[in-house]
Amino acid sequence: MPKKTIADVDVQGKRVLMRVDFNVPLDDNHQITDDRRIRMALPSIESVLKRGGSLVLMSHLGRPAGTGFEPAYSLGPVAKRLGELLPNNSVALGDRGVVGDAVRAQAAALTPGDVLLLENVRFDKREQKGDPQFAQELASLGDIYCNDAFGTCHRKDASMVAVPQAMSGKPRVVGFLVAKEIQYLSDALAHPQRPFVAILGGAKVSDKIGVIRNLLSICDLVLIGGAMAYTFELARGGKVGGSKVEADKLDLAKELMAAGGDKLVLPVDNHCGDKFSPDCRKKVVAAGQIPDGYEGLDIGPDTARSYREILKSAKTIIWNGPMGVFEMPPFDAGTRAVAEALADSGGISIVGGGDSAAAMEQLGLADTVSHVSTGGGASLAMLEGEKFAAVELLDEK
Repeated sequence: MPKKTIADVDVQGKRVLMRVDFNVPLDDNHQITDDRRIRMALPSIESVLKRGGSLVLMSHLGRPAGTGFEPAYSLGPVAKRLGELLPNNSVALGDRGVVGDAVRAQAAALTPGDVLLLENVRFDKREQKGDPQFAQELASLGDIYCNDAFGTCHRKDASMVAVPQAMSGKPRVVGFLVAKEIQYLSDALAHPQRPFVAILGGAKVSDKIGVIRNLLSICDLVLIGGAMAYTFELARGGKVGGSKVEADKLDLAKELMAAGGDKLVLPVDNHCGDKFSPDCRKKVVAAGQIPDGYEGLDIGPDTARSYREILKSAKTIIWNGPMGVFEMPPFDAGTRAVAEALADSGGISIVGGGDSAAAMEQLGLADTVSHVSTGGGASLAMLEGEKFAAVELLDEK
């Protein structure tokens, strides 16, 4: 059943406790280098503010030790950026303690149109333990709970699961971002327009075992790229030189190839280098023919052309994982080819977060596809068929 969204509840004069995903990248000067996750949450935030509600926002940032305030992981820069994006609203940063008397006072002082961004919830070790007492302290700050943090929907942290549990009896809804993510990913998997093609890249087969298995059962084709392709190649007796492989996953790769049959499509050639550097000596070789002293760093041009042709006729495409070292030209060519194929596709095209989303942003193509997920790990979990406790317990329409 679809879940109620923030638009389905009356927020006038109410405090909405909203879990967002403001885990944005910061440079060495603690400046935000990509504010996309903040901007993606704005529709839900503005819906509350424009209808006379106030907001208490919760998020994590990075991986602090959980022993209290750490300046490097403060959400201060996020509060500043959010204030710039909401120039007509008051945006305050919560007390360093995350919860406690000072935070309760800040929340109580909110008036309609005000925003309070709590400090990094992971400053308190109880967050990642799903601690019910910590959840109760957070729950006391709101009249309505809203989950708009798709990037952490697969986790069972306190702010994701224990807080809405503690707010049983009060409205508990999804934000527009989570609703959109679930709609695209679950609808694509449950009711795909065909041909349905998945393209998977990245470094490790082991990271995507469940995803590959699930997609082989519902897709027409699953195209493989990235370093994981070399594990498959080695498993079928090819030469991979110094390429990254998971030597302990060869039996698994054989099993997946046997199960996939013609559905599982591997590269036919590779772009190689004699060192991990843009100025290395380069050569393109047939798959399974990478010489000693070289490593595969991208799919080759024949594979790129073949994949583009396959994607051209697809009606539903899901992409997760780059085809090579896309941060290092010229080994970005395979990833670029896939990104451009999605951009040119007339079908439904979904980019599953993480490095794939970063590549689309980097290439300026994010607006050309149907949907770019904000959560790499969460989108992978959905592609694997996982149900999210953080969403399941929310109110149904």
